[in-house]
Amino acid sequence: MLDFISSDSIWVYFIIFFGKIIEVTFATLRIVLINRGERTKGSLVAFVEVILWIYVTGTVLVGFQNSPLKVVVFAVAFALGNYMGSWLENKIALGLSTIEVITTEDPACLLAVLRANNLGVTVIDGEGKDGVRKILKVHLKRSRIASTVKLINKNLETCVISVTDVKVIKGGYIKK
Repeated sequence: MLDFISSDSIWVYFIIFFGKIIEVTFATLRIVLINRGERTKGSLVAFVEVILWIYVTGTVLVGFQNSPLKVVVFAVAFALGNYMGSWLENKIALGLSTIEVITTEDPACLLAVLRANNLGVTVIDGEGKDGVRKILKVHLKRSRIASTVKLINKNLETCVISVTDVKVIKGGYIKK
């Protein structure tokens, strides 16, 4: 711990709180990067994460029996760090996804709108319990999911929409 900060100083609680939030946010980001195939970036984030973990955890362990509030601050920051990490991951939206739309309606209008928004769409004929369906598949960057689902809902009211994460897409319309 820093020599100029005593173990019962208010600053210790701030260091624990904000350090743990940052550390857990980094942990969430590391997991996402590695799952998305970004091993080098994930490893660099892990390096910073473990330094923060050692420092923050060490700060809590020094005298936690005399200051149980350190444990509470650590636990609250851990929970907030999980929230912040998932929020940050959603904002960064790394990776690719596929949106699948199943409809009984004529999708011509929706196709025009999606393609006008630089989205590649594949249309497949399908059959459901109650008859013929059109299945539209759109591969896109995750950062475009929300706006694309809004376009779909605005232009095709009765449909089934599913979104799945995709690890690799070869070829097609998505530009790097």
